Formats: sequence, structure tokens, C-alpha cells
Amino acid sequence: MSHGINVRPVPYDHPDAVKLNDQVQLEYQVRYDGEGDVTFLDPAMFAPPSGLYLLAYDATGAPVASGGWRSQDANDEGYSDGDAELKRMYVVPEARGLGLARRILAELEADARAAGRVRMALETGDQQPEAIALYLSSGYTTSEKFGHYRFYDSSRCMTKPLSR
Repeated sequence: MSHGINVRPVPYDHPDAVKLNDQVQLEYQVRYDGEGDVTFLDPAMFAPPSGLYLLAYDATGAPVASGGWRSQDANDEGYSDGDAELKRMYVVPEARGLGLARRILAELEADARAAGRVRMALETGDQQPEAIALYLSSGYTTSEKFGHYRFYDSSRCMTKPLSR
């Protein structure tokens, strides 16, 4: 069901993307005792064809969900060649339960696959059970830790092959 939702690509530094990023950072701070996500993200990381950033807008034109992927290859943070790293998946509280995260996730996976990426990789946290449930129900499996938070006990890393 679309609920009048329009999903479209935007730059990571688009004002609406910044607004939702600020909101997700506040949610991280509540869930993780004042800690936000300090992973370095540059808008160029999400520029096609090496990435994509999506926003979902409701029927009034308000941004209600976000998500993006960026290319990763083998590096000292534990990524593998051909990885697409999922970042900043977020749905505002009043739009949860409409399937927006699942819709954005599917579009990001399809785009990363079309860009030649072979695996989607993500890091979430143990205080985000809704995210963990979404990813598990979407075919992700837990993996060895990678990324900025790989040494944190609360970090949960997951991957999914992007088969053609």
C-alpha cells in the first residue's frame, strides 16, 4: 500500500535528508545513553553510481523516511570487495508500520545490485530491535563485525548477498 508515499533520490546533504538525519541522531542518543552515530559520512559517498540516498515523502510533501547505500571494498574496517553498506535507515515515528523501511530497503538493494555490488552490509545496534527484525525478515544474517563500531559490544552486523 503506497499511502500516498513518494520515494525519490536526493543528495545526502539535501535539507530534508539533514532534517531526518538530525531526528535519527536524537533517537540514537535516547537509545544509547546520549551517544549518536559518529560514523563519517560525506555526501559524495552516496552519489550514483557509487551509492544512492532515498527519501520518502508523504502526501503532504513532508519527509517521513530515509535510507542510503555507499560502496565499500576490502579495507581495514572489515568490509569486503563489492560491498554496499546500508546507512541511515530511518522512519519518523508517525509513519512507522506503513512498510516504508521495507520499501526503501528493497529499492536500495535493487540499485546496489544494478551498480554491480555483490553484498549488502549493515551495522545496527542491540537497542534497535525493530531494525534487527526488519533485516532478519528481509534475508539478512548476522556476520563478523565491521565498520566504525566493530569493537562495540552493542554493535550488530548483518549481510545479505545481492544475487542477480
